[in-house]
Amino acid sequence: MLVDDDPALSELLAMRLESHGFRVTLASSGHAALRQLANTAIDLVLTDLRMDNMDGLALNQKLQASYAGLPVIMMTAHGSIPDAVDAIQQGITAFITKPIDSDELLAAINKALPEQSTSHASEPDNFHGLYHQSASMRQLVQQIKAIAPSQANILIQGESGTGKEVTARAIHRASSHAQGPFIAINCGALPAHLLESELFGHKKGAFTGAIADKQGLIQSADQGTLLLDEIGDMPLDLQVKLLRVLQEKTVRPIGGHQEQTVNVRILSASHKNIAQAVSEGKFREDLYYRLNVVQLSLPSLKERVEDIPLLANLFLSQLSKTPKRLSPDAMTALLSYAWPGNIRQLHNVIEYCVAMTPGSHISEDSVLNALPAQDDRQAFIGLNDAKRQFERDYILKVLALCQNNVPQAAKLAQRNRSDFYKLMKKHDIQ
Repeated sequence: MLVDDDPALSELLAMRLESHGFRVTLASSGHAALRQLANTAIDLVLTDLRMDNMDGLALNQKLQASYAGLPVIMMTAHGSIPDAVDAIQQGITAFITKPIDSDELLAAINKALPEQSTSHASEPDNFHGLYHQSASMRQLVQQIKAIAPSQANILIQGESGTGKEVTARAIHRASSHAQGPFIAINCGALPAHLLESELFGHKKGAFTGAIADKQGLIQSADQGTLLLDEIGDMPLDLQVKLLRVLQEKTVRPIGGHQEQTVNVRILSASHKNIAQAVSEGKFREDLYYRLNVVQLSLPSLKERVEDIPLLANLFLSQLSKTPKRLSPDAMTALLSYAWPGNIRQLHNVIEYCVAMTPGSHISEDSVLNALPAQDDRQAFIGLNDAKRQFERDYILKVLALCQNNVPQAAKLAQRNRSDFYKLMKKHDIQ
């Protein structure tokens, strides 16, 4: 994305970059850039320093807050040492003075972009098992690339079936612990006493049935990564012991007397709202802040509809021993469903279709038979319905902004009062 309030320079630079195979999106201001980024997958931002309302440094602060890891190159005709120092301190990838030297600019861009980022923006991507082509997932992957090399503990939040363990594995593979083990445990799948033994290990004779020493998973994950899935289900007394591991980097087995040092990256995941659990006294606040140094929020499948064809065909190739394809109507049925079970449910539906289709052509009926509730066929609505929904939401928003003052709302919406009343009546808004 090229951000500059000089349209002539923007067009010239865009032509230069496009001639070298880059796709360029133009924005005339920092505010325009932020609006476009909400709906556009961008690999790098090239921005002017001096702009009205929001300068390049202010834009960079917004980008770092919302799109961690997104490379930013700053350019200015007013280059100075203080500007360059400020830019580098704020995480700017490169600082280039005008007039722009094409070779210098291309060198800075190629240095800032990972090799795979120079591919066409609409092509699907795979980041350590995270297959995607949607803007929301591209932004998530950018965050992971930025935080994975650090030692920060990460809390992964998302609905059931959104791929929390796959995300954790991607973080592990991109981290400095990649050569170590990756171990996952579901904290809600075991009774409290068994979970404690699994995590911390025990000494022989520590309790009835402890007939030998057992190494805990925290020790087993030494030099690697431990994923605590469904961390919200961990009992409070075990939360105290886990907090000590995080603070002291040591672990003591049940029945043991010596602390053992461990170097393990802790990732945690939950479909529950852990912040709410803290407020309700069901989760320790001090542990929450230890685990939640960085939080990743996974989008639901209906929030990344663009990825459904990619994932469906991926599962098809993995599950079918012979080549099979989804008919256009079958794919439309997949796109029209709301997917309450997210990616896991999509996988199950494709598995059913493969099992029930002897030939190479998966029909719409096969998909519909695999979907449990037709009431959920509303994830992707038609254009006319989308227009009506947007119009109604827009009118409600304008009225709210004007505190239900209709003449003022009509003026803000750039409509005369009678037309605005007609729109309100059309959408049954009182």
